[in-house]
Amino acid sequence: MRSLLLITGLLLLGFSTGASAQQYKISGRVPLEGDSGWDYLFVDSVNGQLYVSHGTEVVVVDLASQSPIATITGMKRIHGIAVATDLNRGYISDGGDDVVVIFDLKSHAVLQKVATGKNPDGILYDAYSKRVFAFNGRSNDVTAIDAASGKVAGTVALDGKPEFPVSDGKGNVYANIEDKSEIVQLDPQALKVKKTWSLSPCEEPSGLAIDVESRRLFSVCSNKKMAIVNADSGQLITTVAIGDGPDAAAYDPGSKLAFSSNGEGTLTVVRQDSPDKYTVLANVPTEKSARTMALDTKTHKIYLSAAQLGAAPEATADNPHPRPKIVPGSFHVLVVSSD
Repeated sequence: MRSLLLITGLLLLGFSTGASAQQYKISGRVPLEGDSGWDYLFVDSVNGQLYVSHGTEVVVVDLASQSPIATITGMKRIHGIAVATDLNRGYISDGGDDVVVIFDLKSHAVLQKVATGKNPDGILYDAYSKRVFAFNGRSNDVTAIDAASGKVAGTVALDGKPEFPVSDGKGNVYANIEDKSEIVQLDPQALKVKKTWSLSPCEEPSGLAIDVESRRLFSVCSNKKMAIVNADSGQLITTVAIGDGPDAAAYDPGSKLAFSSNGEGTLTVVRQDSPDKYTVLANVPTEKSARTMALDTKTHKIYLSAAQLGAAPEATADNPHPRPKIVPGSFHVLVVSSD
């Protein structure tokens, strides 16, 4: 009888935890003007602001009111945003102009533009080294910039196309290498590659997240897998199934949940049962095109850019894989939460 009660209790516990993840749902929608494409978002939890890349500008959204309060303009093709709250500085990777744009966090005024390699994409502020790192997608390298002065500290060559980076805040910066299906570990102070690890069977990794406490990295890959990797040894711990078209990953240390935002219109929720065991709890419906996201670790809310998509233009020799056109007036940010 005690065995039966124990089994029943475990089953109920498993159902309860799974049901909790199923409660993640769209809880808000922030409409934004403009019909340009988009890439990454960034949550500044300290100042309660969300930065949304949107073509040639960054829209700043107040998280309390969920309304836009500022726009940073004058760029060509924005990819990502990073902030250094201790320096009152923000940083934008402008892939169309091969620069990192530095702005003031309070006024949102542009202060400086710093030349980088070709097509800076993923961007990161590393508090350990007090440097900003722009990962350049076409020149296959990393530009390191002193976060306070804006001076270039150096360049690190990579063996492939870098995607999204993360930092452990303890002297390690990591980034996916998309075309090699690898993770690279960098020394942000010495500006050198420390190690490179294979992600096989994970293919074409894009988004990356980190669990600093348990030393785990989460890479989301185009073949619908999330790879969980030991951040010290590079050992592939396991892979779990995610949705199609992933582009961003996040990890919430408060809930011990990892997330993958998938362009098919789902948000995969993965529970960390232990540092070596992971369970997919849900594929939460979002919207088709909602492939990039940012997590607010204070409120545990997730923000995803999305828009209605029309028909793609015909393929040409110069553009063999054209993207669908955005329906005018449909760009917005989805808010997903569990409350």
